[in-house]
Amino acid sequence: MNDQYFAHETAVIDEGAQIGAGTKIWHFSHIMSNCRIGRHCNIGQNVVVSPQVVLGNNVKVQNNVSIYTGVICEDDVFLGPSMVFTNVVNPRSQVNRRGQYARTLVKKGASIGANATIVCGHDIGEYAFIGAGAVVTKDVPPYALVVGNPARQTGWMSEYGHKLHFDANGLALCPESGEKYKLENNRVSKLV
Repeated sequence: MNDQYFAHETAVIDEGAQIGAGTKIWHFSHIMSNCRIGRHCNIGQNVVVSPQVVLGNNVKVQNNVSIYTGVICEDDVFLGPSMVFTNVVNPRSQVNRRGQYARTLVKKGASIGANATIVCGHDIGEYAFIGAGAVVTKDVPPYALVVGNPARQTGWMSEYGHKLHFDANGLALCPESGEKYKLENNRVSKLV
């Protein structure tokens, strides 16, 4: 038993994996060598974290998620149940593309819904919100709400996960936090 993090007795943790203090790893998960998991993460059951994957602090990974080499998640990312990352654009069983993995960057505070698919090689912006079942085939801007297959932007989200409604001046208020946001040139920023 490790006194820095918790791992269920059925979890497999390979030598060389770095795991931050306060992280919890649940049933039947496999944490592979040379990955880095930050502090206070929660790794649900039946999760695979592949070599060279980087998870920031406070990342929540729900059940049945495989995080493949090439994926980087910054702090406070949420990965919903059974969501999918890819890491090769054109996989073929008979062609070895090991070492040709495309990078996928999920930026701070982004949420990816249940059963969504993130096609590799794209950036998911800060606090973006990927709806359940969406198939992301291109970069997603910060604070964007995207849904569908292929994923299309349908709005903007606050850092607390509420859809923002902008007035004629391009201003919106999060109903939960009271934080103000500005929409300008098709980009959202939080006002300080």
